[in-house]
Amino acid sequence: MEYLEFKISCREAYREILMAELANIGFDSFLETDTGFDAYIPQEDQDEKLWNEVISRYQDEAAIKIDAGILAKINWNEAWEKNYDPISVADKVYVRATFHPSQSKDYKNEIVINPKMSFGTGHHSTTYLMLEWQNEINHTGKVVMDAGSGTGILAIMAMKLGADRVTAFDIDEWSVENGKENFEINGFHTLEMQTGNISSVMTEEAYDLILANINKNVLLDEMETYAKKLLNGGQLLLSGFYESDIADISKKAEKYGLTPQGKKVRNKWTSLLFRKE
Repeated sequence: MEYLEFKISCREAYREILMAELANIGFDSFLETDTGFDAYIPQEDQDEKLWNEVISRYQDEAAIKIDAGILAKINWNEAWEKNYDPISVADKVYVRATFHPSQSKDYKNEIVINPKMSFGTGHHSTTYLMLEWQNEINHTGKVVMDAGSGTGILAIMAMKLGADRVTAFDIDEWSVENGKENFEINGFHTLEMQTGNISSVMTEEAYDLILANINKNVLLDEMETYAKKLLNGGQLLLSGFYESDIADISKKAEKYGLTPQGKKVRNKWTSLLFRKE
């Protein structure tokens, strides 16, 4: 499979916004650089119209410069080893790759992720916020759903925090393969990741906690299903949208009996917690 490579230089404040926008149009891998980031997409998945729409929308305000090329093959683990640093979330969880030394003695939980794309390593603000929230939510004995699981990091965190069962799934085969690898690395050999969305995968009758770090449009479309799948008193934790989207997300959630419990914001990205009354 040949990949298109775009070396993108941009203003720092727009780095994560651009990565999220490109992820929404099919880009599946990113490497952050000193001046911006490198973005990768299978050549057959590139949609020139969508690409041009995103770039033109931010061209001037983000001061975007692009150098494009083609890669016949790329070793993602090797590439990440050169560019990927471990992170600490609220001094409670340490996220690293297998090529980093363990810091398990200094943290309550340690998660090992061999990343094949940037979303799901904790580096992106939305994943960071979800992990930060999870450390404040009681998972012990809970039945949890991780919708749009990516690398599986949130499902792994749920299990480490004592969840009884976790349903994890993603529409991207690449993510499912990577998630399964990460489940094994972290010792959760019976944890599975399904391919599909909330309407097509096998799920439990009801959940104590649903985690959904996707994007605004998907969250709005699936909000009713989340509400139906939650037990009374269950919690819904969302991210993948901007602070400016809070009103739209909250309005839709409250329509289905979900009450706001709190919010977290990081670099203009937001995570909201709701409770089913």
